[in-house]
Amino acid sequence: MTHADISRLGYSDPKGGSQLRTPLQRLRKLTTFKPIALIPFFAFVGLFLVWPAISLFRLAIQPTKNSNISAMREAITGQYLQSFIYTIKLSLLTAILGVLLGSLLAASVLRIERPKWFRNFMTSFAGVAANLGGIPLAFAFIAALGTQGLVTKMIDYFGINLLDAGFRISNFAGITIVYLYFQIPLMFLIMVPAFDGLRTSWSESAASLGAAPLQYWRYVGLPLLTPALLGGFLLLFSNAFSAYATAYALSSGGARLVPVQIRFFLQGNTITGKDNLGYALAAWMIIIMLVSMTGYLLVRRRAEKWQQ
Repeated sequence: MTHADISRLGYSDPKGGSQLRTPLQRLRKLTTFKPIALIPFFAFVGLFLVWPAISLFRLAIQPTKNSNISAMREAITGQYLQSFIYTIKLSLLTAILGVLLGSLLAASVLRIERPKWFRNFMTSFAGVAANLGGIPLAFAFIAALGTQGLVTKMIDYFGINLLDAGFRISNFAGITIVYLYFQIPLMFLIMVPAFDGLRTSWSESAASLGAAPLQYWRYVGLPLLTPALLGGFLLLFSNAFSAYATAYALSSGGARLVPVQIRFFLQGNTITGKDNLGYALAAWMIIIMLVSMTGYLLVRRRAEKWQQ
């Protein structure tokens, strides 16, 4: 076989200075970074995300029966507007508390050097707790803080009646406590890498220049952590705003949260001629989620720059 024949097959003479390539390597080179490899991904996204979203918005902008205004506009009036306000308040409160408590927890855990397994334990637990939700979480809190819950009865034994104080596991305060169970661990997981990114040499340099610890955190630490804090806040807000199963199980479907209201329409429990109101609520929810998640991605990108 001549040198030309070998070259056509994809091989080369080692003395010729060119790189040896097998047929498998040639195939990999042909398929590397080729747009054709992305066709299944774009097909999946288009079929199960883009097309349903387009259909959703098409139905949402249509007017309801006996009305001249679109369902999108009607979805932000009256009781539906109150549902959005209620959901946003709950999401903001749980996000703010989650940021504060989760950040403090991350800072405290990272300062504990012994035992060495404690940090790994907390990180593992946070990973499990951040992803725990739905019916199991609701059942656990009903068993603990429900009307006949264990914690409720224990507190009542000491003369503190939560029911007389107006606390219900299904009301605003109860749902807030339940949401914090997965909001705080999620913020913990976000802030651990951010705190790790703060180099010890920075605090030592600030101290050598006469800066007090408070001054270091005010002028160095917090500005560097701000992108992670803002990103965590937006992520926690989106996480709470989109939560459905836990709130539904806690309130037996009676919560005023927007996801629960959407389920009411999807099940067919609608007023005659108001069927597309459910699509309008979902459309507004998509818009709010897109805004918050876009902000989160932008802030996270900035946070990753200085961490690198």
